[in-house]
Amino acid sequence: MEREIIETAHAPQAIGTYSQAVKVGNTVYMSGQIPLDPASMQLVGQDMRAQICQVFDNLQAVAEAAGGTLDNVVKLNIFLTDLAHFPLVNEVMSEYFSKPYPARAAIGVAALPKDAGVEMDAVMQLD
Repeated sequence: MEREIIETAHAPQAIGTYSQAVKVGNTVYMSGQIPLDPASMQLVGQDMRAQICQVFDNLQAVAEAAGGTLDNVVKLNIFLTDLAHFPLVNEVMSEYFSKPYPARAAIGVAALPKDAGVEMDAVMQLD
């Protein structure tokens, strides 16, 4: 099956040896997004709500570049440097997603690139 590389200027450019997303058939595998502003490539700040919103905005931009929306996400992985922020993730997620929600994992990690507090990756299924 052929692979299509998904790229958009509306999400941060890759800061390593990876693609923003790879589409195989109707499935899109989105790489992890941290709260980088796509224009400046800088973290949006230390405010956790702002960081979570920026990550969802970045994932949305990649989803749209692949021909979908966050409603097409079937699996979401969340990485937090402080699991005390998990309730805030739930609150913000409810602003970006509607039922039925995707399958999800939330994992506490020691550190993330650029000292981000949150990173998320996703798998999306297109119609």
